[in-house]
Amino acid sequence: MQNKIAAALVTGMWAISAHAMDSFVVKDIRLEGLQRTEAGTVFSYLPVKVGETLDADKAAAAIKALYATGFFKDVKLEEQNGVLIVVLQERPAIAKIDIAGSKEFTSDQIKDGLKQSGIVEGRIFDKATLDRAAQEIRRLYYSHGRYAVKVETTVTPMKRNRVAINFNINDGDVAKIKQINIIGNKSFTEKQLQDAILLRKPGWFTWYTKNDQYSKEKLAKDLESLKSYYLNRGYLEFNIDSSQVSITPDKRDIYVTINITEGPKYTVSGIKLAGEMMAPETELRKLIDIQPGDVFSREKVTQASKKIGDRLGNDGYAFANVNASPEVDKDKHTVAFTFFVDSGRRVYVRHINIKGNTRTRDEVVRREFRQMEGAWYAADQVQRSRERVERLGFFNDINVETPPVKDTKDQVDVNMSVTEIPTGSIMVGAGFASQEGLILSGSISQNNLFGSGNSLTATVSTGIFNKIYSVSYTNPYFTPDGVSVGYDVYENVTDTTALYMLSPYKNTTKGIGARWGIPLNEKDTLSLGLAYEAVHLDVYPTSPLQYQQFVTQNGNYTDTVRLDLGWARDSRDSLIYPTQGMLERVYAQFGVPPGSLDYYKISYQQQWFDPLSKTFTLMLNGQLGIGGGYNGQTLPFFQNFYAGGVGSVRGYDIGTIGPHYFDPVSGQYLALGGNKSLVVNAELLFPMPGMPDNKSVRLSVFVDGGDIWGPGDTFATEPMRYSTGVAVNWISPVGPLKFSLAQALNPQPYDQKAAFQFALGQVF
Repeated sequence: MQNKIAAALVTGMWAISAHAMDSFVVKDIRLEGLQRTEAGTVFSYLPVKVGETLDADKAAAAIKALYATGFFKDVKLEEQNGVLIVVLQERPAIAKIDIAGSKEFTSDQIKDGLKQSGIVEGRIFDKATLDRAAQEIRRLYYSHGRYAVKVETTVTPMKRNRVAINFNINDGDVAKIKQINIIGNKSFTEKQLQDAILLRKPGWFTWYTKNDQYSKEKLAKDLESLKSYYLNRGYLEFNIDSSQVSITPDKRDIYVTINITEGPKYTVSGIKLAGEMMAPETELRKLIDIQPGDVFSREKVTQASKKIGDRLGNDGYAFANVNASPEVDKDKHTVAFTFFVDSGRRVYVRHINIKGNTRTRDEVVRREFRQMEGAWYAADQVQRSRERVERLGFFNDINVETPPVKDTKDQVDVNMSVTEIPTGSIMVGAGFASQEGLILSGSISQNNLFGSGNSLTATVSTGIFNKIYSVSYTNPYFTPDGVSVGYDVYENVTDTTALYMLSPYKNTTKGIGARWGIPLNEKDTLSLGLAYEAVHLDVYPTSPLQYQQFVTQNGNYTDTVRLDLGWARDSRDSLIYPTQGMLERVYAQFGVPPGSLDYYKISYQQQWFDPLSKTFTLMLNGQLGIGGGYNGQTLPFFQNFYAGGVGSVRGYDIGTIGPHYFDPVSGQYLALGGNKSLVVNAELLFPMPGMPDNKSVRLSVFVDGGDIWGPGDTFATEPMRYSTGVAVNWISPVGPLKFSLAQALNPQPYDQKAAFQFALGQVF
């Protein structure tokens, strides 16, 4: 209403000013009062030209046009001897914006929000815009649960018709959810329903998740989650009647009330398929995971439609459309579904276009594609191509689109856009392992050398008993069909004298080698390696007799020609946060002539992930190892297997499980290692409570088992060790962190137990 009155007053002023001026022919136009605005700008808006007759209507139109620019707060027209004098008073410009008192947001964040309201340094100042800007700041704070925020504005005049604007902000306390009430539930408890939504009362982890802070977006998402919860459990007629949010006068406590109507529970009475099915109906029916007699689930119906569409997409029907049409019987509380299939026209791929790879060569991306140009479109091949490009590690944002080709009916293009990330790094690292103590490391690497996809890495890692110095080069596509080749130069130093529970010796191994990787298919890879190693051994009077005998027979200096053979199959859905799939691999290492050490080591591992639900994943892992010598030799003691520690059997100290001998000097039983090993793990993985969608951290409960046996030992000689406990795995900004709290279940008298174990801080 006030704006309408102001507009009427301004219009009246135009009229008064216009009627006070007699008509005359404009001989010239003179501008007065300009400080910043260019004269040409004023003339471009002024609807009066030299030689025209200015009357009351034209004068009113001129005043209105100049006011409308927003540049001026006062406009007057005067006449002097046929000269039109335009007297202008400019609005001040914003010279400076200061933000004071804000703790929740930085000044830059607030200024970015002010830009949307037109408050920017250099722009014309408008009091109405300033009020809108203050309200915009309040909305920004409201989104973070700070409803008690106070915003005060101060406008200070400056020279040359400019102003400085100061926003003084008092953040206020964060408003927390005091109570969430769900009214109308009968089939599920209020706790079950509250567990299905994000918003909650303050708890142990809400300081991190912020889910105890209300926002409209969170509530809207929760209402949809609540609806899905019921629809996936048979309640077809479920409805959210209303939702109310109230806040206490002190702006600290928020109450949320949700009113629902559950309705009856529905079961599925029938499933049909209709339409153009370009695949066998029996095959498509197998993709429908809901059958007559089952409780209705919207999620299963939606998944069935998607699976059928994806299956047709694999055969080239890129635009297949599948709709599930329900037939509801409200009396019997049943629903039947007919899946109408419209396969559309079969299409093939015209071009594959890649954008965004400014450093990476086009061929590096294209060689990962499994969808070919000129071939029938296959949705699974397009998805597989995306996954392979993502696994390169060169890009952090990969989008794939398949638009139809204009003026055609049977062609599509595959457009992939990528955002490159830096692939070179110079890192200095520090960490701490509960068994090794302080670890210092450094590396210089380039994983995408000159955009070729090749990698070059130099690494230095120093621990208490293990030091590594290496330089490695890898070409992942040495041949066009994906055979990789790599070269390594390294020095490994193992000094167990720093660990009182391991038998003392020192091994310095210098080596140079080459390796090859041969892909057999999308999941299977064959590996081959050949290396030459020079080994320097030091043993001590306190070293075990067999260690000293080995050095007596072979000397302190030996050499090895090492042949490595391996096979791996990896079907895990993620390398970082796997929830399903399997990893299976066999690795064999041989010392062969003309080296002085003839031995073999063979290891087998199988790791299996099975999603028991959306929350819980079962992981089973088994590892077997065996080693020995040939040509009259034995397995070198420094190649022995060891067990115990974070990556093996938790609850026992690193490398201490298995055969021991008594050292009379230290009075301790020291671990020897052995030539046979067995480690088994069963682990139930689940998200951190309060952070179900966080893929960087998850908890687990586990049972570990394992043992080491020496030559001539049997399973009866050395009993298996077992442990159980809880663990945390966190992919933190400084690298992977692993914590475990374990209880050794059947320790032997000479075992070294370690209830709490961890490894953290690889790089920073």
